[in-house]
Parts: sequence; C-alpha cells; structure tokens
Amino acid sequence: MTVSTPRVGVIGGGQLARMMQPAAINLGIHLRVLSASITDSAAQVIPDTVVGSHEDWAALKAFALDCDVITFDHEHVPIQFLEDLQKLGVAVRPGPHALRFAQDKIEMRKVLTEAGIACPVWKEITSETELAEFGEVVGWPLVIKTARGGYDGKGVWVVKTLAEGTEIISKIQADGNRILAEELVPFTRELAAQVARSPHGQCVAYPVVQSTQTDGICHEVIAPCPNLDVERAAGAQAMAIKIADLLDVQGMLAVELFDTGTQILVNELAMRPHNSGHWSMDGAVTSQFENHLRAVLDWPLGSPAPTGPKTVMVNLLGKDIGDLHGAFRHVMARDPGIKVHLYGKEVRPGRKIGHVNATGDNIEALLQRAWHAADYLTGVIDE
Repeated sequence: MTVSTPRVGVIGGGQLARMMQPAAINLGIHLRVLSASITDSAAQVIPDTVVGSHEDWAALKAFALDCDVITFDHEHVPIQFLEDLQKLGVAVRPGPHALRFAQDKIEMRKVLTEAGIACPVWKEITSETELAEFGEVVGWPLVIKTARGGYDGKGVWVVKTLAEGTEIISKIQADGNRILAEELVPFTRELAAQVARSPHGQCVAYPVVQSTQTDGICHEVIAPCPNLDVERAAGAQAMAIKIADLLDVQGMLAVELFDTGTQILVNELAMRPHNSGHWSMDGAVTSQFENHLRAVLDWPLGSPAPTGPKTVMVNLLGKDIGDLHGAFRHVMARDPGIKVHLYGKEVRPGRKIGHVNATGDNIEALLQRAWHAADYLTGVIDE
C-alpha cells in the first residue's frame, strides 16, 4: 500500500523553520524549506532544502507547486505573489488576506481599532505638522514605527522631541515607507497570548506568558504569566482568539501585549511560531511548532496545556564566545534538567543563537537556573 506523506513547504530558512523539523519527523510530515542559503539555520537540518529567494517569483512558484501546503518562517513574502499562488491552486496558510495585517502595522491598527480591540493611541503620520499635532495629543516622548519591515526592535524609535522625530520620519519617507506614530504606553510588563487556529476554525489557546525584552529583542519568558488573575488571563486569550477569527489566521498567531495594570493593549501580531512560545517545546503537551504544522494541514490540534507548574525560557544572545558547545559539559553536569536548543547560527553580538528552557515549581529558582545556563553558554560567566 502506498502511503501519502504530507509535504509542507516553509518559506524562510531561519530558526523557526528549523524547530518545525522535529515535530514534522514525529508526525511523518515531509518538510521542505525555501532558504536563501544552504548554510541557513533550517537548511542545516532539513535535507529537502531549495536555495532561492522569496522575492523571486519563478523560484517561489516552482517551490510551492511541489508542496501540499506552504507556510512561513517570516512574514516578508510579497502579498501579490501569495495571491498568485492561490490562483494556481496552492494552499497558502496563513493566507495573504491575513498576512497583510502582520506585514503592515498601520493596516493592523486600523482593523483592530475598527473591531473594538484595545490598542495604544495611534496615527498615521505624513508630515512634521501631523507629528507635532499628535505629540500635543499623547505627549512626548512617543513611539515612531515603520509600517512595514520592522522586527526585533528594528524600525522602532522612542523619540523625545519633535526635532528628533522629524529627522526620523524624513529618513523613513526617503525609504518609501509609511509612518506609524503611537503613544508611549506606560506598561508595567509585556505579555504574549498565543493561539493555534485551523482552516476549519478550531482554535486552542496557550497560557498567557510574561515576556521581557532587551533592546527590542525577546530575552526571557515565564509561562504561565505570574500574578495574572484568571479573569485577565482569560480576557487576553479571548482577545487573541477574536483576532485569529477576525483575520482568519491559519496556523499560529502570537499577540504581543502591553499590561498597564488596568488595561491590556495589543502591541504587535505575528502569524507564525514566535519567540514567546519557545517554552512550549519542553513545557507544553503540544509545542507551538507541532500545532502550527497541524493547523496548516487542517489536522485536529493538540493540547496547549502546560506539562508542569512553570516554565522559564531565556534566549541565548550572541556575545564574544563563538564555540557554544565548549560550555555544554559544565551546563549539562550542573543542571541535567536544563534543555538547550541551538540554532546553528554564526555567533554575532546581540544575535539570537539559541535558547534554554527550565521547568519546575519555583519561578525564582527556574530563573536562576535558566540564566546561569544562558550566561555560561554565551561566556558572560565562567563558573
């Protein structure tokens, strides 16, 4: 009897595609990746790698037509290309109708505001005069973002004066990008709510997590979020489900949130596995990577329930140490319960090169364990 193996194509060869591979192996899925280089993170571990650009229509088309469904490691594929693939009968998940709101922050703010979903005060800016008027409304400092292309702190500026803001918007306009201005939210902490949603509408919600950023890059996650009462946590999950249904997201959706103490506001959206969900690899019944694959194939979704009381994730951000494996003996011997995940990426200062997870009962103890492992692996400490 011939067995039909699902073929899932992932556009982008980064660490998110890489971390889909173990789940794909367990589920008997043939994973393919369209990667810019054979040395990219995912290309190192996925044998069926096609080298090509997501901005090359011929390469993208040839890749997609040899897959049952395509999905993404990033959100940067041109929407027109994705619409053209759909016309050729390719299953694109999430679809371009949803992805355009992850690609363009102004369009995202518009659709969420129209749906009554709480966001920071915002305005599209086209001139110095409009920026000055907005500053009078929300006060200074405020936040300026590029509508498209920003991630991990790139394309985001906190500006203290009109003169500083004017200089930045001039540079953005020179690059042909639109400009989003927002109030600087006085948040007490950042949260993330993740859901997986399938094409037929099944949706499961992961526990809301607390996320800590360093220079705009996620650095630490605690799951579930500590000291978040049940009603507010359920409200954040319901908000994420509402957004997933509203935009018809197919796959994983991460909703980054500001917690002001009295309000929970939407910061950003990501329609793919997300850094705030890496804890689920060792701390949930079904990881975000497995549920993403299940969702895009329209299979029943797995349980997002935690496997332990608490899980802490700490990112490994590159320092001056290039050989991470040299520190393995100490980290593994000192704490056999630590789970290390490396991305196979060249070490550069500030670059995400891996993460560690620790699961247990006591948050402070977990943070100490995870941070010791992360700091030792990256050379911050040597004992």
